[in-house]
Amino acid sequence: MGGIVALVEPKSAAARAGLRPGDVLLAVDGLPLRDAIDVQFYTAEPSFTLQVQRGDVTFDANVRRRYTEPLGLTFAHPTFDVDVRRCENRCEFCFVAQMPPGLRRSLYVKDDDYRHSFLFGSYITLTNLSEADWERLEEQGLSPLYISVHATEPDLRRRLLRNPAAPDVLEQLDRLAESGIAVHTQIVLVPGLNDGPHLDRSIEDLATRYPAVESVSVVPVGLTRFHRGGCRVYTPEEMRAVFTQVTAWQAALLPDLGARFAYLSDEWYLRLDEDVPPPAAYDGLDLMENGVGLVSRFLAHDKRRMARRARAPVTLVTGTLFAPLLGRLADVEVVPVVNRFFGETVTVAGLLTAGNVIAQLEGRTLSERVVLPTAMFGGPEGQSLDEMLPADVGRALGREVVTSQEWLA
Repeated sequence: MGGIVALVEPKSAAARAGLRPGDVLLAVDGLPLRDAIDVQFYTAEPSFTLQVQRGDVTFDANVRRRYTEPLGLTFAHPTFDVDVRRCENRCEFCFVAQMPPGLRRSLYVKDDDYRHSFLFGSYITLTNLSEADWERLEEQGLSPLYISVHATEPDLRRRLLRNPAAPDVLEQLDRLAESGIAVHTQIVLVPGLNDGPHLDRSIEDLATRYPAVESVSVVPVGLTRFHRGGCRVYTPEEMRAVFTQVTAWQAALLPDLGARFAYLSDEWYLRLDEDVPPPAAYDGLDLMENGVGLVSRFLAHDKRRMARRARAPVTLVTGTLFAPLLGRLADVEVVPVVNRFFGETVTVAGLLTAGNVIAQLEGRTLSERVVLPTAMFGGPEGQSLDEMLPADVGRALGREVVTSQEWLA
């Protein structure tokens, strides 16, 4: 086993040692490698030897680097066996289980791999760990990890996960804390199941483990039109109750912890037309991958740049959730795209398909430049969920199409 090198940063330590894309990294100082985490762990010293395979030839490459200088390697797959640890749970609200056929293959993988959690911040349940996995977590100090808790009451959590063998998550969090591993947690709320007093208990249980448990993100369940379970989305009145409940916890915890600890995802603020908190209200944490604080960052960092860019005619495209706020901020045309593909209850820009955008923009009077959400394009080659590039959308519409990141740069 070994890691296939996809990219070598110019002038990096790896480049100076003579590594090239296509090389296979086999070992560090004679220690075999399972994944990119092993590479990070075993190359922490200022000098070491890499065992490299290039075609049919295997050779050693001696590496010296300055303190804190990165090695400079990107691998084709971060886990060298390529196989991702799959989720053993059967949550009714699992978004992967709500995917229709015909999208890119990676979207159908139920990732529950602790290695991806450490490397990329993806949320895992801790329900598929062997004792060897625990030993590795403790030996290498893989911190922080991102944990889907949903409920701290063992029986309720097993019901939510539809996994009667799920361990007690609080015991698992305590074991991680004993090893010095910090965690960020999330609770996906399902109306009538894990909200109300159950949410109070979960927040209290997790807050007593601060700072080992650094945060809990509270996220409303997301359902597509392909959902076949018994869940439903929140009504505005129910959302208001959760909003009031969590903000009360923030006010209570801030004096004791020095942090708000429980953070609402942006959807609660946008759907309730509440003011989005400033970045300081997120206590220096980056939880944006979970939809927490994205709008706050936009208002703080991108609002002025958007105003400057909007002096030239442009059409901004986004999902129906963000469109009202963007329309109040931007002095240009803002087009909300209804998600016909996944269903109208899916309102975020990141789940818009290119085909859906094309269908709703065709026939409209558009500016010569159309700006699409960067979040739409997340595939390996920057393609949309239905495997199209911004240029493909541009050809279909007869317009110049760029992503919001490109436009604001």
